[in-house]
Amino acid sequence: MDATEFERIYDEHHRAVFAAAHRILRNGAQAEDVAQDVFLRLWRKPERFDARRGELGSYLRLMARSRALDVWREGQALGRASDRLKIVAGREEGRVDDQPAEASERSEASDAIRAALRELPSAQREALVLAYWGGLTAEQVAQRVGVPLGTAKSRMRLGLRKLRTECGLALEPLPAAA
Repeated sequence: MDATEFERIYDEHHRAVFAAAHRILRNGAQAEDVAQDVFLRLWRKPERFDARRGELGSYLRLMARSRALDVWREGQALGRASDRLKIVAGREEGRVDDQPAEASERSEASDAIRAALRELPSAQREALVLAYWGGLTAEQVAQRVGVPLGTAKSRMRLGLRKLRTECGLALEPLPAAA
């Protein structure tokens, strides 16, 4: 694909791609980022589009919708992770459990984990909370905190080792990284 053809495709489909992303995200800046990502992918790998499977406009809108959903899900996970970080770090109280007996059983372990988390360096604490309570992969943690993937993995591994030592708990392994 040459630059002239790409410019024509962009001019013809940009509004529809942006609109598809905006319907999901309800945020102009994020929708524009998604549209840019869609066209960048088309520019880099135009061979991925197969005209036998459908029209180019439909293909681009579907890519925008899919990417916008990814962005929306990431935002949801990050919001939950941030809330959980505050709760686990002890800055806020979690919701009161309706089952007092179960709550008291979990309370001891939770207190030990909170205390051990407070002792961790903030970078390790943040990485662990985002991975465990935020449900993020190591790659997503790295992107979220703006560090290389290896650094994020190291922070999680070191933090987990310290937590295991402090709490004497058999914590589940970290989520597998892609």
